[in-house]
Amino acid sequence: MHSMARITAIGTYVPDRVLANSDLEAMVDTSDEWIVRRTGIRERRVAGEDEYTSDLCIKAVENLTARYHKDLTDVDFIVVCTVTPDYRFPGTACRIQERFGIRRAGAVDLNATCAGFVYGLHMANALIASGMHRKVLVVAGETLTKITDYTDRTTCILFGDGAGAVLVESGTHEQESGFLGFYLNSKGEGGKHVYCSGLSQKMGDLRLTATGKIVQNGREVYKWAVTAVPEGIRTLTGDSGWPLDKVDWLIPHSANLRMIESICEKSGFPMERTLYSVEHFGNTSSASIPLALDLGLKEGRVKTGDILLLYGFGGGLVEAGALVRWVL
Repeated sequence: MHSMARITAIGTYVPDRVLANSDLEAMVDTSDEWIVRRTGIRERRVAGEDEYTSDLCIKAVENLTARYHKDLTDVDFIVVCTVTPDYRFPGTACRIQERFGIRRAGAVDLNATCAGFVYGLHMANALIASGMHRKVLVVAGETLTKITDYTDRTTCILFGDGAGAVLVESGTHEQESGFLGFYLNSKGEGGKHVYCSGLSQKMGDLRLTATGKIVQNGREVYKWAVTAVPEGIRTLTGDSGWPLDKVDWLIPHSANLRMIESICEKSGFPMERTLYSVEHFGNTSSASIPLALDLGLKEGRVKTGDILLLYGFGGGLVEAGALVRWVL
């Protein structure tokens, strides 16, 4: 796969408020030791009462422009990946377009849950490969704490809020490809294992827990992820011609540190070359991969020319992997 699309800037944002495991001990029957042992999470960030997904996304894009001095007025497509938009409509992408004075751009929200960011990259690459677009802004943002049931000790310990943004631009034929391969898959019959109810209170013949909050069968999601993700990684590396031993960093969705450890073990990839954001930010769904990538950059671990394997997976059930050459 030869793609002229390249990631040319990144920005992230998390809210100021910290929800530590000790805070959760006062809310439900749990403990710091139990949460860390089961999930690897020590704290997560929580959006303010009047702070919503568009606010987090805007601050992530502001961080991107401040760090890379990018002009966004000529962006020609905006993709916002989220399951927690401010409104049913208008879309969050339109809020981004207005805030940054982008003159002429398509704007769409994309819901692929925790795989959303990689789906957004796939879409950006395809738009640029088609020749119809040259500069795509991909933003992933979530305020999951607003749809978390804080009486459910099995789920309320997991979720946090945050956002990440990247600019994807068309390069030249002389430049190295920024995207080396993609793999996407779905398993709709597993949708009942993690959902948030909406207009319908049924999924097929299943009567849903219609609270408008996240409902998850963690055991079933875990079983699926630790089998499907290693299989997807093998398919992605095999089809792309980039063997796993040529990958510098694996950046999976930060759902649960124990899940990541199992995925690495079954994939034969070392944990010490795996980046994650779950320890201090919790599960931030679509935002978890850009948050982990940016942590790797700020810590000096990810360097120009590194090959990254990004892999998102979550509700749907959906999964998406991308092999990326880091060119910044």
